[in-house]
Amino acid sequence: MAFPERFSNLPEYAFPRLRTLLDSHPSGGVPIAMTIGEPRHPMPDFVGPILAENLGGFSIYPPNDGTPELLAAISGWVKRRYDVALQPNQIMALNGTREGLFNAAIALCPETKGGKRPVVLMPNPFYQVYAVAALAIGAEPVYVPATAATGFLPDYASLPRDILDRTAIAYLCSPANPQGAVASADYWADLLALAEKHDFQIFADECYAEIYRSSPPPGILSVAQATGTDPERALSFHSLSKRSNLPGLRSGFVAGGVQSITRIRQLRAFAGAPLPLPIQKVSEAAWNDEAHVQASRALYVEKFALADQIFSGMQGYQPPQAGFFLWLPVQDGEEAALRLWQETGVRVLPGAYLSRDVAGENPGAGYIRVALVAPKEETQRGLTLLRDCLYGQGR
Repeated sequence: MAFPERFSNLPEYAFPRLRTLLDSHPSGGVPIAMTIGEPRHPMPDFVGPILAENLGGFSIYPPNDGTPELLAAISGWVKRRYDVALQPNQIMALNGTREGLFNAAIALCPETKGGKRPVVLMPNPFYQVYAVAALAIGAEPVYVPATAATGFLPDYASLPRDILDRTAIAYLCSPANPQGAVASADYWADLLALAEKHDFQIFADECYAEIYRSSPPPGILSVAQATGTDPERALSFHSLSKRSNLPGLRSGFVAGGVQSITRIRQLRAFAGAPLPLPIQKVSEAAWNDEAHVQASRALYVEKFALADQIFSGMQGYQPPQAGFFLWLPVQDGEEAALRLWQETGVRVLPGAYLSRDVAGENPGAGYIRVALVAPKEETQRGLTLLRDCLYGQGR
């Protein structure tokens, strides 16, 4: 039996790979999970009652695009958050952002660009669905370093002109996973100008946009509006997983130009899985409510402060601007993760598992990613054990 070659070079996914690394070794203490970005703050208290009230909705097929009420709630949130007015036909409800980030590439990437194989740009390290989307559509993935030297954001403008001219899509995550860097309004404006010059679209993965220390991160939709950029240039992806502590709800949205959203809707009508009506009702309430978001953000701010205190004076430590990960420098990420597990029971993710080797170098190899998702006391204990094990007690 023949199988497709386009996915043959995919590495094992990060978390099965981590289990292979760690699980054959005994834990050095009570396990503390700091690997996956799965929020563990309380979910909003309205979730249960709304689901109960709408259980009957599981008995019928839901609308593919999202109910009018859900689209109105999303539009209202975008207006409050970014001061951008969206019409319902500029929004598409999603089963979380991963589904949208993948399927939007299928719906929007042309088969060729200037008669050549199209390019999909992505930061390195990155959220792994970007690469799978590029391979699925037959595009060439180009991994652009997002290191300390570039402010942990990719410098797409530095790429050769022939690469930029073949580019169809550029992915950008802000706040960045895993580094927590935030794209400024100027960064977005420059990237939009680059997209205009070389005729490509930007897929802005903004699922961490509501987890920040003090100032809300700028969004691509507001910058595109302010700069008068063609609305078709930018698509913004958001999720309730991080914002509302509802990763199991699998609910998000994509917003952008009417033509792009029309094409995404059309493809999804044939091959997508619309959100069940009870889920849409919960999502509607979540986008309409800010109190639970503010309460959760306050808990993250406390944990940011804890991390700053625990790693105070540590060479190479950079407090994240936003998101809920620490991107900590080590000699070797795999060795550090294994040692930490064997000596303390703390589980972290080697940075190389989120990156690709380019010209023999992996920009994540010298890092570990640490998720600050557990309750404050557990987070404090895990970070203290990590510091004492990997960096020396009291440093």
